[in-house]
Amino acid sequence: MSLSQLSLLFLILMTGACNLPVAKFLVEQEKETAPSEVEFTNQSEKAEYYEWDFGDGNQSTEINPSHRYLRSGDYKVVLKAMAGKKIKKTEKMVKVDPPADKLVEIQTPLGNMMVRLYDATPQHRDNFLKLADEGYFDSLLFHRVIQGFMIQGGDPESRNAPAGQRLGMGGPGYQVPAEFDPSLIHRKGALAAARTGGPSNPEKKSSGSQFYIVQGQPVSEEEIKLFERRKGIDYDPKAREVYQQSGGTPFLDMEYTVFGEVIEGLEVIDKIAAVATNPDDRPVEDVPMKIVVIR
Repeated sequence: MSLSQLSLLFLILMTGACNLPVAKFLVEQEKETAPSEVEFTNQSEKAEYYEWDFGDGNQSTEINPSHRYLRSGDYKVVLKAMAGKKIKKTEKMVKVDPPADKLVEIQTPLGNMMVRLYDATPQHRDNFLKLADEGYFDSLLFHRVIQGFMIQGGDPESRNAPAGQRLGMGGPGYQVPAEFDPSLIHRKGALAAARTGGPSNPEKKSSGSQFYIVQGQPVSEEEIKLFERRKGIDYDPKAREVYQQSGGTPFLDMEYTVFGEVIEGLEVIDKIAAVATNPDDRPVEDVPMKIVVIR
Protein backbone atom coordinates (compact mmCIF):
# COMPACT_ATOMS: atom_id res chain seq x y z
CA MET A 1 0.00 0.00 0.00
CA SER A 2 1.39 3.37 -1.01
CA LEU A 3 2.01 6.24 1.36
CA SER A 4 -0.91 8.18 -0.11
CA GLN A 5 -3.24 5.21 0.37
CA LEU A 6 -2.12 4.84 3.99
CA SER A 7 -2.72 8.52 4.58
CA LEU A 8 -6.22 8.27 3.10
CA LEU A 9 -7.03 5.22 5.24
CA PHE A 10 -5.79 6.99 8.35
CA LEU A 11 -7.94 10.02 7.50
CA ILE A 12 -11.03 7.83 7.04
CA LEU A 13 -10.43 6.05 10.36
CA MET A 14 -9.87 9.32 12.18
CA THR A 15 -12.97 10.87 10.66
CA GLY A 16 -15.07 7.88 11.73
CA ALA A 17 -13.65 8.03 15.23
CA CYS A 18 -14.42 11.73 15.44
CA ASN A 19 -18.03 11.03 14.52
CA LEU A 20 -18.54 8.45 17.27
CA PRO A 21 -20.90 9.60 20.02
CA VAL A 22 -19.52 10.16 23.51
CA ALA A 23 -21.62 8.97 26.49
CA LYS A 24 -21.28 10.96 29.72
CA PHE A 25 -23.61 11.99 32.53
CA LEU A 26 -23.62 13.41 36.03
CA VAL A 27 -25.71 12.48 39.07
CA GLU A 28 -26.49 15.41 41.38
CA GLN A 29 -26.08 13.19 44.45
CA GLU A 30 -24.89 9.63 44.23
CA LYS A 31 -26.10 8.80 47.77
CA GLU A 32 -29.82 9.17 48.44
CA THR A 33 -32.44 8.07 50.96
CA ALA A 34 -35.53 6.15 49.82
CA PRO A 35 -37.84 7.26 48.40
CA SER A 36 -35.68 9.54 46.31
CA GLU A 37 -36.04 11.58 43.13
CA VAL A 38 -32.65 11.51 41.39
CA GLU A 39 -31.72 14.03 38.68
CA PHE A 40 -29.44 13.02 35.80
CA THR A 41 -27.52 15.58 33.72
CA ASN A 42 -26.59 14.32 30.26
CA GLN A 43 -23.15 15.47 29.08
CA SER A 44 -22.96 13.26 26.02
CA GLU A 45 -21.61 14.55 22.72
CA LYS A 46 -22.43 13.89 19.06
CA ALA A 47 -25.43 11.73 19.95
CA GLU A 48 -28.84 11.82 18.28
CA TYR A 49 -30.83 9.90 20.87
CA TYR A 50 -30.41 8.19 24.22
CA GLU A 51 -31.47 5.19 26.24
CA TRP A 52 -31.29 5.12 30.02
CA ASP A 53 -31.52 2.06 32.25
CA PHE A 54 -31.95 3.07 35.88
CA GLY A 55 -31.07 -0.33 37.30
CA ASP A 56 -34.45 -1.04 38.86
CA GLY A 57 -36.29 -2.25 35.78
CA ASN A 58 -37.22 1.23 34.52
CA GLN A 59 -35.95 3.00 31.41
CA SER A 60 -36.17 6.40 29.73
CA THR A 61 -35.32 8.03 26.40
CA GLU A 62 -35.32 11.59 27.73
CA ILE A 63 -32.19 13.70 27.38
CA ASN A 64 -32.00 14.77 31.03
CA PRO A 65 -34.33 12.49 32.96
CA SER A 66 -35.18 12.30 36.62
CA HIS A 67 -36.08 9.00 38.23
CA ARG A 68 -37.77 8.11 41.47
CA TYR A 69 -36.24 5.24 43.41
CA LEU A 70 -38.91 3.88 45.71
CA ARG A 71 -36.71 1.48 47.65
CA SER A 72 -33.15 1.38 48.91
CA GLY A 73 -30.39 -0.46 47.07
CA ASP A 74 -27.32 -0.12 44.86
CA TYR A 75 -28.44 0.68 41.31
CA LYS A 76 -26.26 0.54 38.20
CA VAL A 77 -27.39 3.31 35.86
CA VAL A 78 -26.45 2.80 32.21
CA LEU A 79 -26.63 5.50 29.53
CA LYS A 80 -26.41 4.64 25.83
CA ALA A 81 -25.63 7.55 23.51
CA MET A 82 -26.47 6.73 19.90
CA ALA A 83 -25.88 8.26 16.48
CA GLY A 84 -27.23 6.13 13.65
CA LYS A 85 -25.91 2.64 14.29
CA LYS A 86 -23.05 3.90 16.43
CA ILE A 87 -23.49 3.33 20.17
CA LYS A 88 -21.41 4.31 23.15
CA LYS A 89 -22.38 3.63 26.72
CA THR A 90 -21.30 4.56 30.21
CA GLU A 91 -22.48 3.67 33.69
CA LYS A 92 -22.48 4.93 37.27
CA MET A 93 -23.66 3.48 40.56
CA VAL A 94 -26.40 5.22 42.54
CA LYS A 95 -26.72 4.22 46.19
CA VAL A 96 -30.09 4.71 47.88
CA ASP A 97 -30.14 4.21 51.65
CA PRO A 98 -33.15 2.98 53.67
CA PRO A 99 -35.31 5.70 55.24
CA ALA A 100 -35.01 6.48 58.94
CA ASP A 101 -38.80 6.40 59.34
CA LYS A 102 -41.20 3.53 58.69
CA LEU A 103 -42.80 4.51 55.39
CA VAL A 104 -45.38 3.02 53.06
CA GLU A 105 -46.71 4.28 49.74
CA ILE A 106 -50.42 3.86 49.07
CA GLN A 107 -50.79 3.72 45.30
CA THR A 108 -54.14 4.46 43.62
CA PRO A 109 -55.37 5.36 40.11
CA LEU A 110 -55.88 8.92 41.37
CA GLY A 111 -52.33 9.32 42.67
CA ASN A 112 -50.04 8.05 45.38
CA MET A 113 -49.76 8.91 49.08
CA MET A 114 -46.57 8.54 51.12
CA VAL A 115 -47.39 7.65 54.73
CA ARG A 116 -45.16 7.73 57.79
CA LEU A 117 -46.09 5.18 60.47
CA TYR A 118 -45.67 6.23 64.09
CA ASP A 119 -43.25 4.48 66.43
CA ALA A 120 -45.56 5.54 69.29
CA THR A 121 -48.10 2.95 68.07
CA PRO A 122 -45.84 -0.10 67.53
CA GLN A 123 -48.54 -2.76 67.39
CA HIS A 124 -50.50 -0.95 64.68
CA ARG A 125 -47.30 -0.03 62.85
CA ASP A 126 -45.94 -3.56 62.78
CA ASN A 127 -49.29 -5.10 61.85
CA PHE A 128 -49.73 -2.68 58.94
CA LEU A 129 -46.20 -3.35 57.67
CA LYS A 130 -46.73 -7.12 57.93
CA LEU A 131 -49.96 -7.03 55.92
CA ALA A 132 -48.46 -4.72 53.31
CA ASP A 133 -45.41 -6.98 52.92
CA GLU A 134 -47.72 -9.95 52.38
CA GLY A 135 -49.60 -8.09 49.64
CA TYR A 136 -52.77 -8.22 51.74
CA PHE A 137 -53.94 -4.77 50.62
CA ASP A 138 -53.17 -5.16 46.92
CA SER A 139 -56.31 -4.69 44.77
CA LEU A 140 -58.49 -3.88 47.79
CA LEU A 141 -60.80 -0.89 47.43
CA PHE A 142 -61.42 2.37 49.17
CA HIS A 143 -64.91 1.09 49.83
CA ARG A 144 -66.28 3.92 51.98
CA VAL A 145 -65.75 7.55 50.96
CA ILE A 146 -67.39 10.57 52.58
CA GLN A 147 -66.52 14.04 51.29
CA GLY A 148 -65.31 16.30 54.09
CA PHE A 149 -64.79 13.35 56.44
CA MET A 150 -62.53 10.45 55.39
CA ILE A 151 -61.70 7.67 52.93
CA GLN A 152 -61.73 4.06 54.20
CA GLY A 153 -60.29 0.79 52.90
CA GLY A 154 -58.68 -2.48 53.94
CA ASP A 155 -61.70 -4.80 53.75
CA PRO A 156 -60.48 -8.08 52.15
CA GLU A 157 -64.01 -8.71 50.88
CA SER A 158 -63.64 -5.69 48.60
CA ARG A 159 -61.21 -7.48 46.29
CA ASN A 160 -63.12 -8.18 43.05
CA ALA A 161 -66.37 -7.21 44.80
CA PRO A 162 -69.22 -6.79 42.30
CA ALA A 163 -70.82 -3.38 41.94
CA GLY A 164 -73.40 -2.69 44.62
CA GLN A 165 -72.06 -5.22 47.13
CA ARG A 166 -72.08 -3.80 50.64
CA LEU A 167 -68.64 -3.78 52.18
CA GLY A 168 -66.96 -2.97 55.47
CA MET A 169 -67.31 -6.11 57.60
CA GLY A 170 -64.22 -8.06 56.50
CA GLY A 171 -60.87 -8.45 58.19
CA PRO A 172 -57.98 -10.83 58.86
CA GLY A 173 -59.73 -12.53 61.79
CA TYR A 174 -58.12 -10.61 64.65
CA GLN A 175 -58.11 -7.20 66.29
CA VAL A 176 -55.30 -4.92 67.46
CA PRO A 177 -55.38 -3.45 70.98
CA ALA A 178 -56.01 0.30 71.09
CA GLU A 179 -52.90 2.49 71.30
CA PHE A 180 -54.24 5.92 72.17
CA ASP A 181 -51.87 8.87 72.37
CA PRO A 182 -53.33 12.37 72.89
CA SER A 183 -50.53 13.89 70.83
CA LEU A 184 -51.56 11.87 67.74
CA ILE A 185 -54.55 13.76 66.46
CA HIS A 186 -57.04 13.28 63.64
CA ARG A 187 -55.51 15.97 61.46
CA LYS A 188 -56.01 15.99 57.70
CA GLY A 189 -53.96 13.08 56.36
CA ALA A 190 -54.05 11.09 59.61
CA LEU A 191 -53.99 7.31 59.12
CA ALA A 192 -56.21 5.62 61.70
CA ALA A 193 -57.62 2.17 62.36
CA ALA A 194 -61.30 1.47 61.86
CA ARG A 195 -63.14 -0.56 64.48
CA THR A 196 -66.52 -1.81 65.55
CA GLY A 197 -68.34 0.44 67.98
CA GLY A 198 -70.84 -0.02 70.77
CA PRO A 199 -70.86 -2.25 73.85
CA SER A 200 -69.42 -5.22 71.94
CA ASN A 201 -66.03 -3.48 71.82
CA PRO A 202 -65.56 -1.64 75.15
CA GLU A 203 -61.77 -1.64 74.83
CA LYS A 204 -62.02 0.06 71.43
CA LYS A 205 -59.83 -2.54 69.75
CA SER A 206 -58.96 -1.83 66.15
CA SER A 207 -59.81 -3.81 63.06
CA GLY A 208 -56.89 -5.97 61.99
CA SER A 209 -56.83 -4.47 58.50
CA GLN A 210 -59.41 -1.76 57.90
CA PHE A 211 -58.13 1.80 58.08
CA TYR A 212 -59.18 5.29 57.13
CA ILE A 213 -57.41 8.46 56.11
CA VAL A 214 -58.83 11.73 57.38
CA GLN A 215 -59.89 14.52 55.07
CA GLY A 216 -61.92 16.52 57.56
CA GLN A 217 -62.66 20.24 57.60
CA PRO A 218 -61.21 23.31 59.33
CA VAL A 219 -62.14 23.44 63.02
CA SER A 220 -62.86 26.66 64.91
CA GLU A 221 -61.36 27.54 68.28
CA GLU A 222 -64.82 27.27 69.84
CA GLU A 223 -65.21 23.73 68.52
CA ILE A 224 -61.76 22.78 69.79
CA LYS A 225 -62.64 24.01 73.27
CA LEU A 226 -65.89 22.03 73.14
CA PHE A 227 -64.05 18.79 72.32
CA GLU A 228 -61.51 19.52 75.06
CA ARG A 229 -64.30 19.71 77.64
CA ARG A 230 -66.06 16.62 76.32
CA LYS A 231 -62.96 14.46 76.06
CA GLY A 232 -60.73 15.86 78.77
CA ILE A 233 -58.04 16.64 76.19
CA ASP A 234 -55.76 19.67 76.41
CA TYR A 235 -54.67 20.44 72.85
CA ASP A 236 -51.31 22.17 72.61
CA PRO A 237 -50.88 25.30 70.43
CA LYS A 238 -49.50 23.30 67.49
CA ALA A 239 -52.48 20.91 67.45
CA ARG A 240 -54.89 23.85 67.65
CA GLU A 241 -53.16 25.51 64.71
CA VAL A 242 -53.26 22.31 62.66
CA TYR A 243 -56.98 21.81 63.24
CA GLN A 244 -57.80 25.44 62.47
CA GLN A 245 -55.66 25.76 59.34
CA SER A 246 -55.52 22.26 57.83
CA GLY A 247 -58.63 20.72 59.31
CA GLY A 248 -59.42 17.30 60.65
CA THR A 249 -61.92 15.34 62.74
CA PRO A 250 -61.15 16.03 66.43
CA PHE A 251 -64.35 14.32 67.60
CA LEU A 252 -62.59 11.01 66.78
CA ASP A 253 -59.56 11.71 69.00
CA MET A 254 -59.01 9.07 71.70
CA GLU A 255 -61.80 7.01 70.16
CA TYR A 256 -59.88 5.47 67.23
CA THR A 257 -56.15 4.77 67.12
CA VAL A 258 -54.15 7.14 64.91
CA PHE A 259 -50.97 5.36 63.81
CA GLY A 260 -49.57 7.37 60.91
CA GLU A 261 -49.97 10.36 58.62
CA VAL A 262 -49.73 11.24 54.94
CA ILE A 263 -46.55 13.25 54.36
CA GLU A 264 -46.82 13.45 50.56
CA GLY A 265 -49.95 13.38 48.42
CA LEU A 266 -52.54 15.13 50.57
CA GLU A 267 -54.24 16.22 47.35
CA VAL A 268 -54.94 12.57 46.54
CA ILE A 269 -57.21 12.38 49.59
CA ASP A 270 -59.26 15.23 48.14
CA LYS A 271 -59.45 13.53 44.74
CA ILE A 272 -60.69 10.25 46.21
CA ALA A 273 -63.10 12.02 48.57
CA ALA A 274 -64.64 13.86 45.59
CA VAL A 275 -65.63 10.76 43.58
CA ALA A 276 -69.28 9.89 43.07
CA THR A 277 -70.63 7.37 45.56
CA ASN A 278 -73.75 5.22 45.99
CA PRO A 279 -76.08 5.43 49.04
CA ASP A 280 -73.70 3.14 50.99
CA ASP A 281 -70.81 5.61 50.40
CA ARG A 282 -69.06 3.17 48.08
CA PRO A 283 -67.49 4.84 45.04
CA VAL A 284 -69.49 4.23 41.85
CA GLU A 285 -66.19 3.60 40.05
CA ASP A 286 -63.83 1.42 42.06
CA VAL A 287 -60.76 3.04 43.61
CA PRO A 288 -58.30 0.15 44.16
CA MET A 289 -55.07 0.38 46.12
CA LYS A 290 -51.64 -1.14 46.38
CA ILE A 291 -49.47 -0.57 49.42
CA VAL A 292 -45.69 -0.75 49.12
CA VAL A 293 -43.32 -0.77 52.10
CA ILE A 294 -40.38 1.61 51.62
CA ARG A 295 -37.10 0.06 52.73
